[in-house]
Amino acid sequence: MQERETLASRLGFILLSAGCAIGLGNVWRFPYITGQYGGAAFVLIYLAFLVMVGLPVMIMEFSIGRASRTNIHLALKHLEPEGTRWHWYGPVAMIANYILMSYYTVVAGWLLYYFVSSIAGNLQGMTAETSPAFFAELRSSGLTQFIWTTIAIAIGFLICSGGLRGSVEKASKFMMGALIILIIILAANSLMIPGSSEGLAFYLVPDIQKLKAAGVWEAIFAAMSQAFFTLGLGIGSMEIFGSYIGKEQSLTGESIRVISLDTFVALFSGLIIFPACFAYGVQPGAGPGLLFETLPNIFSRMAGGRIWGSLFFLFMGFAAMTTLMAVFENIMSFWMDNLGWTRKRAAAVNFIIVTLISLPAILGYSVFTSFMPLGDGTSVLDLEDFIISSTITPLGSTLLVLFCAHRYGWGWKNFIKEADEGDGIKFPKGLRIYIKWILPLIILVLFAKGYWDIFSKL
Repeated sequence: MQERETLASRLGFILLSAGCAIGLGNVWRFPYITGQYGGAAFVLIYLAFLVMVGLPVMIMEFSIGRASRTNIHLALKHLEPEGTRWHWYGPVAMIANYILMSYYTVVAGWLLYYFVSSIAGNLQGMTAETSPAFFAELRSSGLTQFIWTTIAIAIGFLICSGGLRGSVEKASKFMMGALIILIIILAANSLMIPGSSEGLAFYLVPDIQKLKAAGVWEAIFAAMSQAFFTLGLGIGSMEIFGSYIGKEQSLTGESIRVISLDTFVALFSGLIIFPACFAYGVQPGAGPGLLFETLPNIFSRMAGGRIWGSLFFLFMGFAAMTTLMAVFENIMSFWMDNLGWTRKRAAAVNFIIVTLISLPAILGYSVFTSFMPLGDGTSVLDLEDFIISSTITPLGSTLLVLFCAHRYGWGWKNFIKEADEGDGIKFPKGLRIYIKWILPLIILVLFAKGYWDIFSKL
C-alpha cells in the first residue's frame, strides 16, 4: 500500500468536507420546504435535528476514517472485532458512490450548460412558457447532455488526478471561497429588489398556522429528512476526509464547523430565491424545476439579469463540482488503497466508468421516457436518487452508528477516544444511550417513511 496522503491544512479539511455536503439539496429543496412548512418555525426544527441526527453520524464517519487512515471498506475491516463481517458493507458503500455519480454528474452538466447559455445571452427573454421548454429541449437531447456531463466528469477527475494537496485541496479552497462570496452577493442583490420584503417575510417570519396547516408531524419528518440527507452521510464520502487529517483537533468541533458552513449556504440560498420569486410574482417550486425553469424566468426579468443569472449558475456549478470532487476522491481512494493504483490510473479508469454509468440517466428523458419506475412523470434519475437518498444512505448510516456504539462493532470506548483526541469540543459521553438505541431508531423511521411516501402513491 502506498504512503497515505494528508491534507496540508485544517481549513482544507473543513472546506473539502463542507464541499461534499453542500450541493443541490441546499438550493432546490431546503428553501422550498422551509417556506412550505412555516418559514422560521421550520428552520428551528431543522437546526435541532441537524444537531440530533446529522452531527453524531458525521463525527462517527470522521472518527472511523481518522482511526483507520484508509477508505471505508478497509476501515471497517481494520477496526472490526475479529470474526465479524462489518467490512461487507464497504463494497456496498462504494457502489453507492458510483450510483450517486451516475446522476449527479448529469445535473452538474446541466448547470455548466446553463452557465454558458446565460453568459451567451441564450436565457434572455425567458418567460413562464419558454423557460420550461428550454429545459425540456436540453433533456431531450442525449448528445448535448452527454457532452456537458462528460465535461463535468473530466473536470472533476482532472483535479483529483493532480494530487490531494497540490490539486484537490487547492481547487476546493478556491471553489468554496468563490461560492461563499457569490452567495453573499446574490443574496444582497435579491434583498435590494423592490417588493422583495414579502418573500423575506415568507421565508423567515415564523408562521405557526402554516406549520399546523401543513401538518406538524409532516414538518418534523421533513426537517429530520433534510437534516440527515443534506450532509451526504452513510456512504464513506465523509469518512475518507477523516482519513486524511491529523489528530490535533477533536472531531466534534470540526464536524460542527463543517455543518455550520453547510447550513450557512442552505439559509442564504433561501435569501436568494424567495425575495426574487415574490418580487416578480413567481411561485417558487421544488426540485430541478426551481433551478432550470423558475429562476431563468426571473433572471430574464431582472435588471442586469444576464449578469446575475450567470453568477447564480456559476455559484451552483461550484456547489456541484465540489461534491463531484469529494465523491471522486472517495471512489479513487478505494482503488488506490486496495490495489495500489496511482492517482492518475485511478482517475483515468474511473473517468471511463462514471461516464458510461451516466448514460441511463441521460437517456431517461429521451430513449427511456416510457420507463417511469416510481410513478407517472418519474425517470431513471429519480430511481437512482431514491436508491441513494431513501435506501443506502439511511441504512448505511444506521450500520455506522451501530458499529461505533456497540461492543460487537468498533465499540463506544474506541469511538469516544478517537473523536475526543485533540483540542476542541469533546463528544458528550452522556449521550451513549441515545446514540446506541434512539438514533438508529430515528434513522430507520426516516427510512420507512421514505418508502411509505413513495409506494403509497403508486
